[in-house]
Amino acid sequence: MEYSFPHYLLSKQSVDDRALNKDVLRALKISLPQEPLRIIEVGAGIGTMLRRLARWDIVHKAEYVLVDEMAENIDYARAWIPQWAAESSLSVEGSGDSLRVFDSARDVRIRLEQADVFEFIQRNERPADLLIAHAFLDLLQMPESLPKLLSLTHSLAWLTINFDGATTLEPTVDASLDALIERLYHETMDTRPTGGDSRAGRHLFGHLRRAGADILAAGASDWVVHAAGGTYPADEKYFLHFILHFFEESLTGHAELDAAAFANWLAARRAQIESGELVYIAHQMDFLVKRSGEKSV
Repeated sequence: MEYSFPHYLLSKQSVDDRALNKDVLRALKISLPQEPLRIIEVGAGIGTMLRRLARWDIVHKAEYVLVDEMAENIDYARAWIPQWAAESSLSVEGSGDSLRVFDSARDVRIRLEQADVFEFIQRNERPADLLIAHAFLDLLQMPESLPKLLSLTHSLAWLTINFDGATTLEPTVDASLDALIERLYHETMDTRPTGGDSRAGRHLFGHLRRAGADILAAGASDWVVHAAGGTYPADEKYFLHFILHFFEESLTGHAELDAAAFANWLAARRAQIESGELVYIAHQMDFLVKRSGEKSV
């Protein structure tokens, strides 16, 4: 199988749609200031959150800045954003890193920024009405990164899909091996040179408070993927194969893991995907916060 990170981001759209905490989303809708909005999304990938906000009728008039370090993601976004906009009967103007999607009810001006998030923070001249960090904070050094990130907004931050310490794969292959692989996989999150935290969700409560943010809403945003009638919805079969690819990349050659046993485990899990048996659950947390001193709308 060919593994493409933009394809993975496409494949998890339906997984994220289900997972995003609807109470936190409702609080976001209530708290958003009057449009037009300035929105900055960090770790924005290929622009799937922008598509979601347009599809869910949440954002109508906005300047939307998508920041991602991976050139592959930004390259893909340049072509994909006009594609989904046209498929949604939205008009498209511009090209490259400056786009506009609009119709009689919507007008969103989009700027693509291929940059390290902390470099972008240093040169950003105007904070946003809303900062979005989706499936991103658990990859960063915490808590020191949080005040820098929050400087990108003068008001709200919607911080979604923050991993929180539980990965479940069913049915069991070997109970003791399953438990070992889960533990080692979580440890790789905690020991990345670039930062990360396998319990980021629960730790954000304290980190946000100390960073001067008021938590307006919080709740679970678990990924739950399973087949119906032996078939996974949308492109979630590819999503599951990519999750196993993460396991393989992270743990191949690990000193505590027998190589043959791990290879057999991966083969068994991939066979479960092909037969529609595999159930995957990852526990995560969503937050809506406001920088202290800002009054709620």
